[in-house]
Amino acid sequence: MSELYDVIIIGGGAGGMSAGVYAARGKMKTLIIEDKRNTGGQAATTSEMENYPGILEATGPQLMDMFREHCNKFGVEFVRGLVTGISIAEDGFIKTLTTNKGETYQTKSIIVATGATPRILGITGESEFRGKGVSYCATCDADFYEELDVVVVGSGNTAVEESVFLTKFVNKVTMIVLHDQGILDADRTAQEQAFANEKIEFVWNSVVEEITGDELVNGVKLKNLKTGGISELAADGVFMFVGTVPKTDFVKELIELTPQGYVITNDKQETSVPGIFAVGDVTDKFLRQVVTAAGDGAVAAVAADRYIEEEESWCKSVSEFGGTAMVAFWNPLSKESLDVINQLELKCKDHPEQRVVTIDTYKSQNIANRFSVSEVPVVIRFDAGQEAKRVDVKDITELETLY
Repeated sequence: MSELYDVIIIGGGAGGMSAGVYAARGKMKTLIIEDKRNTGGQAATTSEMENYPGILEATGPQLMDMFREHCNKFGVEFVRGLVTGISIAEDGFIKTLTTNKGETYQTKSIIVATGATPRILGITGESEFRGKGVSYCATCDADFYEELDVVVVGSGNTAVEESVFLTKFVNKVTMIVLHDQGILDADRTAQEQAFANEKIEFVWNSVVEEITGDELVNGVKLKNLKTGGISELAADGVFMFVGTVPKTDFVKELIELTPQGYVITNDKQETSVPGIFAVGDVTDKFLRQVVTAAGDGAVAAVAADRYIEEEESWCKSVSEFGGTAMVAFWNPLSKESLDVINQLELKCKDHPEQRVVTIDTYKSQNIANRFSVSEVPVVIRFDAGQEAKRVDVKDITELETLY
């Protein structure tokens, strides 16, 4: 069993390393578990990085190297492994992670930053020729196709940007687009780059029915969606850019996911399980970009720090306290709750074995939710850490029933 971490981040992409920087700089003991040899996630496979503010000239791998250096500066620890399971202690605070290597790690909070993997269409020949002409990463494989002809499947930003990058190496790129002529899913700037590039050609209203070849890919069979006709196109490689699938199998029984498998989070990047956060491409979000993943990471790290502070304060002041704790749930907008706190403090002056603990329901929503407190004031009496009596205060005289 490892030492206890404040936060363990699963995944070393932009979101994970951003969280690492914020957490470690905030003096949290931080570990990033990455299942790949090199950190960086999807961003490390992206050739062009034109829209990360302040970075005018850098590739995806170069930017991710800078993220890693930033993590190193503040003492983030890194280990390699694939997280296969998460268990939570009975009190809900300490979490234990297990990896495919049989290693275990303990932590107070978790940030899931596992990202997403390229979507597999299941086209005939796709799996058979993977690594033999079928690729999902232009940055990784473009130089293998120098002066050759390749096909790109997809028409979103990634497909267009990677097609433009491929033209630096290949003889010709043919994009297979299922839309009518002139319609791409990419943004306007990317479209303009593609249409202006003489090495990029388009086949409209079509899908790839089959990837053909012998030892290596030698072409594709295309189906025209309007006529149903099948045609053949010679090609030395096929690059697939048709979206991604979130890497959430290891948490699908633990936290709430969308039907598509993405993690559902709130504005603090909190999941349905207190103390577990999620960031980046693995989450259900409008825009999946390096800059949004980095923002998610910053939010999650700060939220995890607040979560730990709240839980440790609760343990010290209530669950591990041997006397009686009068826990008053309140918020600053409720005059009634302020009156209740004043009354409790007056009572406790004559009872040194008692203490008053105040919980701001806005700042400590996890604890308020744990005890189903939706309206204030509410006072719960705990004896030696165990709930003994609850009063949803309508009249201040009801406090007498607590004693």
